[in-house]
Amino acid sequence: MAEFTHFNESGRARMVDVSAKDSTERIATAQATVFLRSETLEKIQQGKIAKGDVLSVAQVAGVMGAKKTPDLIPMCHPILLTSVDISFKEEPQPDGDGRCSITILATAKTIGPTGVEMEAMTAASVAALTIYDMCKAIDRGISFGDVYLLAKSGGKSGVFTR
Repeated sequence: MAEFTHFNESGRARMVDVSAKDSTERIATAQATVFLRSETLEKIQQGKIAKGDVLSVAQVAGVMGAKKTPDLIPMCHPILLTSVDISFKEEPQPDGDGRCSITILATAKTIGPTGVEMEAMTAASVAALTIYDMCKAIDRGISFGDVYLLAKSGGKSGVFTR
C-alpha cells in the first residue's frame, strides 16, 4: 500500500522533495460538469449573456487557474507548464432533474520531475466557477461537480486512466 508523501517523520505537512526524480513528459486530463437550466445553456450558445462570451472567458480562466495552482494548493510545486487546453462538451438534453450540462475537459502538460494532475483539476474547477459567475444573474441554481482526474501519464507511476 502506498504511503502518504506529504508528511514528514513527525507527521507534519511538507512539500515533497522531487529533486532526485527524472524529468519526463507528464500529461493530465481532468473534467468538471456544470449543470444549468436549458434556457441558460441556450443564452450561452446564442451569446446573450450580459457579461460576454461565457465559454471563451471560462477557457481563459481555466488556463489562468492551472498557472496559479501552487498559489492555491499549499503543497503543489510551481512547475513550468508547457501546455494547458480547455474544451467544452454541451449537453442540451435535460436530465431527469430538467438540467442541461456543460462538461469541461482540461489537459495540462509539462516536462519535469512532478505531475500536473492538480493543475488539470484546478483548471477544470476554475472554468466551472467562471461559468457560474457569468451566469448566476439569470440562473442561481447552477451547480457543478463530477470534478475528477480522467487520465495521467508520465513519471514513475506511469499511466492512469479512469
